[in-house]
Amino acid sequence: MKRLLLLFCMSWFSLGAAIAQPLPAGSEEGPRQLWQLLDYVAVDYGGAVDKGAVISEAEYAEMVDFTANAVTQARGLPPHASKDTVIAAAVSLQDAVSKKSDGAEVSRLAHQAEALLIAAYPIPVAPKTVPDLKQGAALFQAQCMSCHGSKGAGDGPLAANLDPPPIAFTDRERASSRSVMALYQVISQGVSGTSMPSFAALSDDDRWALAFFTGTLSHDDEMRNRGEKLWKDNAAARNQFADLSAVTTLTEVAAAARIGAEDARDLTAYLRSHPEAAFEAGNTGRLALSRTRLNESLSAVRQGDKQAATRLALSAYLDGFEPLEPSLGARNKALLTEVENGMLGYRSAIANGTLAEAEAAAQKLDYLFADVEKELGGDAASPLTTFLGSLTILLREGLEALLIVVGIMAFLKKAKRPDVLRYVHAGWVVALLAGGLTWAVATYFVTISGASREVTEGLSSLFAALVLLSVGLWMHQKSAAGRWQDYLKEKLSSAMSKRSAWALFGLSFIAVYREVFETVLFYSALAADGNGNALLAGLGVGVALLAVLAWVMLKTSARMPIGKFFSISSILIAILAVILAGKGVAGLQEAGWVGATPIAAPRIDLLGMYPTAETVIAQVVVLLIAVLGFVLNTYKGRQAQPAR
Repeated sequence: MKRLLLLFCMSWFSLGAAIAQPLPAGSEEGPRQLWQLLDYVAVDYGGAVDKGAVISEAEYAEMVDFTANAVTQARGLPPHASKDTVIAAAVSLQDAVSKKSDGAEVSRLAHQAEALLIAAYPIPVAPKTVPDLKQGAALFQAQCMSCHGSKGAGDGPLAANLDPPPIAFTDRERASSRSVMALYQVISQGVSGTSMPSFAALSDDDRWALAFFTGTLSHDDEMRNRGEKLWKDNAAARNQFADLSAVTTLTEVAAAARIGAEDARDLTAYLRSHPEAAFEAGNTGRLALSRTRLNESLSAVRQGDKQAATRLALSAYLDGFEPLEPSLGARNKALLTEVENGMLGYRSAIANGTLAEAEAAAQKLDYLFADVEKELGGDAASPLTTFLGSLTILLREGLEALLIVVGIMAFLKKAKRPDVLRYVHAGWVVALLAGGLTWAVATYFVTISGASREVTEGLSSLFAALVLLSVGLWMHQKSAAGRWQDYLKEKLSSAMSKRSAWALFGLSFIAVYREVFETVLFYSALAADGNGNALLAGLGVGVALLAVLAWVMLKTSARMPIGKFFSISSILIAILAVILAGKGVAGLQEAGWVGATPIAAPRIDLLGMYPTAETVIAQVVVLLIAVLGFVLNTYKGRQAQPAR
């Protein structure tokens, strides 16, 4: 078992490296600075050159210097398959500046280089929750007004003494070339050689709120009102801002090339003032992708191409719907369950059913997608809903891990080996830290695909089930033999070596880590509704309840006779192995690694029970192994006992 645990830990981190390859520590700074240089050129080049003639020697010299630095920064980026493309884009921009090319062409080349950079070296381009513009306005008055003025016109009380003077955010020409992300980067990094400091001490949410508010200062209410009408009535214009990332990265100039200058200005004015509209549109876009892939899959079924139909059905789930699961699960768990069952049913109809059955399953999914659209497109959850969601998520995800970790701790207390407890505590603490790190990597550096997430959860569940089954059978064997006291006295002291202690660390880590990432995803979804106090209250109450439960379990086990304790513990561990076997197979089914054959059975997530033949078979196999093992242990134990 020790070798198995060590092998799993090595495989786990290898899998994590394969799924997500973040930039090396400290190397994110290079892409950030390069992006800022490119954006600065895109916005300010027009003030240096006009119609091929230099109109400001100082600003033109700055543009030449910035583009030269951009090329140097690009060449110093970490290795990547697209690095040469980014370098080439930076060189093209430098050439255009040296030739005093038209401002529109330089801006186009700069934004093109930005897009290539972000694609190759992901950095945060949008907030994870809807920005609070009221908070942004308050921050602007507190932090920015003295230099930029109360309305952002660059006429604050300190402006006259600053060189260069502060930017006028009301300047329409420059504002049209400036993205919200550019404002966010400047707020976060500051501007070298100017009086603009870094506001990195502000929280990420506050910096995004400040960036969005600042981005509204060049617009008026008439523009916003026209933009709102466009957003509601013009689908073609709306498609240019498919989600919040598009709002933060797209400039008016770039949007104008596709939908016209006035529409681009008005839509930008509306969406920067009402980012919640784009946030909801992102959810709708995911469902639109699911519907598109579903229709393509159905067409493949009609043409007799089951392989393509299955691939497209998986894409409908993993690429379209799966990213919405945390948000939907936090609001309506029952609807989420219906959609997941519907997806499995549709894939089963492709593999084993008729065309009519596949069409019926697809129609059912389309109705469910409409329900999801209404659920996610409605008002934000109430504080009470957020509190209850926060509480139930933590209890649901934390209970299994708690049972395993507390069981190990009780075992060590019974064995009188408190010195090994620190390895168990280290295991769950490291798991919490690793879960947070995984969330940070997935949030700020790379996108962990739905398939990778499901595969990781599925494999870790199956591995944990295997380990727990082995431990349960071993504990029952010792309990059935009636020799626990002798075993603990004579064997455990020498057997509990450093390797065994690290094995317990590994089991504690596995038990906790597999729950942490999914919990964080659900909490991120709840945080989007803005009920921060209710979210934290649910978290606090959940932690308190889990702590009380752990205390009760430890106290109960301390009073229990040692033989009875290990007998009950072995049964409980075997039950957990059965539960995890079902969850593991279900995860692999959602990733498309294992087929799904629906059956008439209840779905109980807490018990790992799902209405498919494959999950039931897996649980039955584990249950049979446990029962047969227990029967055999009992028989051997009786045979070994001396006759009276």
